[in-house]
Order: sequence, then structure tokens, then C-alpha cells
Amino acid sequence: METVREAAHAAPRWRDKKRYLWVLGLVVPLLPLTGMALHQGTGLSVWLWLTPVVFLGLIPLLDLIAGYDDTNPPDEVIDALEQDRYYRWVTYAYLPVQYGGFVVAMWYLATADLSLVAKVGLAVSIGTVAGVAINTAHELGHKRESHERWFSKIALAQSFYGHFYIEHNRGHHVRVATPEDPASSRIGESLYRFWPRTVKGSLVSAWESEAKRFKRAGQHPFRFGNNVLNAWLMSVLLWGALVVWLGPGVLPYLLIQAFVGFSLLEVVNYMEHYGMLRQKVGPEGRQRYERVNPSHSWNSNNVATNVLLYHLQRHSDHHANPTRRYQTLRDFPEAPVLPTGYTGMIVVALFPFWFRRIMDKRVVAHYDGDLTLANVQPGKLEKLQRRFPPPARHRELDLTDDPTAHTFTSEVLAARCPGCGYTYQVEVGNELEGFAAGTAWAEIPGDWCCPDCGVREKVDFVPLSSAAV
Repeated sequence: METVREAAHAAPRWRDKKRYLWVLGLVVPLLPLTGMALHQGTGLSVWLWLTPVVFLGLIPLLDLIAGYDDTNPPDEVIDALEQDRYYRWVTYAYLPVQYGGFVVAMWYLATADLSLVAKVGLAVSIGTVAGVAINTAHELGHKRESHERWFSKIALAQSFYGHFYIEHNRGHHVRVATPEDPASSRIGESLYRFWPRTVKGSLVSAWESEAKRFKRAGQHPFRFGNNVLNAWLMSVLLWGALVVWLGPGVLPYLLIQAFVGFSLLEVVNYMEHYGMLRQKVGPEGRQRYERVNPSHSWNSNNVATNVLLYHLQRHSDHHANPTRRYQTLRDFPEAPVLPTGYTGMIVVALFPFWFRRIMDKRVVAHYDGDLTLANVQPGKLEKLQRRFPPPARHRELDLTDDPTAHTFTSEVLAARCPGCGYTYQVEVGNELEGFAAGTAWAEIPGDWCCPDCGVREKVDFVPLSSAAV
């Protein structure tokens, strides 16, 4: 198999300049251990707050100093770069460091002579690690390999947010940049209004997705194979073991760190698609949302945060190609760009007036002044249009054509997702999706999406002859 170095030799003008920087993703999970060591050596409780100070203070400054990297790998090295296992082990390494720091921190909370402020600081620190771990889970959970999907659930167990594994892949990616998506924020919506909507909506969406999957197979959802329940069970066992070992006194700090962890995820969700809206396309009576494209996600090419978060900030390519590995994600010139990296924007988002002052005008500019094309908080359009008067001429869009939709007029023996290549074969079916072997293509529900990428719907699939499968 061709290695990345061989491919790079064939294309000498390109090399992954960040190749050995990706290991810096381990800096964040090492920070609580560093803080505890410094506290032990100095007696100063402030060191137990080291992780959030570095993550939300130092890293945003590094983003400003280190600058941007908008280079893309050329097409001829993509396959080799995807297969280079070094990049996978970089993400795998996060898990033992994450859990080493987590267990030691909980032991330290239970046994060291700490003030309440010091204990809260350490809980916030390990919660910050849990939040970044959700990003690691995000990278792993999109992959086809079953062991990586289980690694994703392990990373989520600390924050008790295992349902993210299902909701993100089968909910958010299907409905992204639409009013129906609880994880897509609207222009005029503050973080504090978005947070309860996304936390509740994501939980409901994850459960409904799994319940629907089991209903197709004629089964009830209360079984171990339910990916919401088995992910939560991992958290129950983890937390239960810590409480048995260290006593019930650690429970409040388990709750604090979980709250911090999943809240970091949701504030990132808040800014990733702020105000972005996919338009409805297709003939009257058969309309659906257009396929997600680079214009529906906010990007950033700030080097420091991109390295720490495995290119999460190249969000446009991720939504177009969810199974693509982080090292091959590309930047698109048509994608809207945040004024700084994610860590800096997290701080800004905590102050709604500041965030909206910076971001609302960018949303308006993205839609050439026409806010009717944006995802607007209900009841806020009139107020926003007074602040940003609409243009004399609106952008003209042709929304009648749905170029990827197929009409299946004859029996289909197999059909392939044009995005990720997943193939549904009638004779094989898909037990995990609730389709027994022999389930005809005509019996697949119209709202079913590709189980691998979660982007392409049934009507997008390309019918194949049996010989082409």
C-alpha cells in the first residue's frame, strides 16, 4: 500500500506540515494532571483551575499569534493520507490520557485536603477535558470501523452524554442548518436560549432515532443494542464504580464536570451553524432541504485550535463528507469564516450582546442582506430587518430543481450512496437498520438516510445492477 510519504514524494510540493503537531491534542487532557502536580508542589489552589485558563485564555491568544493555515491536501494524496494509521493512533491516544487524568482527579478530590473552590476548579478542569473528549468522540463516531465507534462511546462516558453518538450522526447531520435541528442555532438566539433547546432536543432526537430503528425490526427499544441505552450504561458503570470506591462525596463533582463537558460541546454547536439555513428545493409537493454545502457551516483556519480539535473547524467539508478523516478535511473559499478560532469564540458566545454584535452582520453579509434566506429566531425577523434593512433587490434562487433525486420506477436490487459509497443490497438487507435480508428497496422508508454518512436520503441513492454490486 502506498504510504503518505511515497504519495508526498510523487507530489513534492505538498506535505502535511501539521503531521507531528496533531499530538498536541494530548495537551488538554494532560493539563489537570499538571495542575494537580503543581498544587501538590506549591500548595496554591489556583493551579487546579489551570485547564480552563489555558483552554479559554492562552489558546485563543496562540490562535492570534500562530495565524492561519488554509492549505488543502491535493487529490492525489487523499487516499494514502486517509489510510495512514498514524493519524488514527493520535486520536486513540486521547482516551487513556483522558481517563488517567479523570480517575486521578476524582481520587484527588476525595482524598486531598482541598477547599470548596479548589474542588470546583479541579471539577471544571476535568470537565474541560470531557468537553474536548466529546470532539474526539465526534471524530471516531463517524467512522465505519466498529471499534472506533465503541471508542467514541467510551470517550463520551465521562460526561454522561453518550446519546450524542446517535443524535449527531443520525439527527444533526440530517437536519443541519434547518429550523428543525436542535443543534443549529438561529440568528437572534442567544446561547442561553439555545442551550436548553439543544440539550433537550438532542436527547429526544437520539431516543426517537433509536426507537424508530427498532420499530422497523418489530422490536421494542429497551434492549442492550439500543445505542442510547448502552452508552448511558457505560456512564452508570463508570460513575458507580467511582462512587463505590471514593464515596458519595464525589458525586457533586461528577455532575459539575459532566455539565461543563457537554456545555462546551453545545456552545461549539451554537456557533458552528449560527444563522445558516438550507433552502427547500424540488417541485411543489416533493420539496426537501437542499443538500448541505460549504456555505452552511462556519469555518476557521486558526492553527492552534485546529490542531487541538482535530480540524473540527473545517466544518464545511466535514458535513459534506462525514466519514472523511480529520487530516484530509479541506477548506472552501465559499464557506463563511469566524473572526477567530473556536476557543476564542466560546468566550465571545458567553456574552450575547458581544457575540451578536460580531456575528449578526456576518450572517447578513453572507446572505447579501436578505435575512429571509437565514435561519432566524421566531419573532425576531422584523427587529433584525430594522437593524439591517433588506436590499432593494433580493437574491434570485432557482429552487425547483433537485438534481440528485432519483425516481425508482422498476425493481432495485441494490442502491449506492453517491456520497460515501455505502451500498444497500436487497438480498443482504441491513439488520442494524431494522431491514431484514430480502427487504425490497420499495419497502425502505422515504425518510431513511444513509447509515454511514447520514447525509444522503433514499431518493439520492443510485440504483445498481446486480453485477455492479
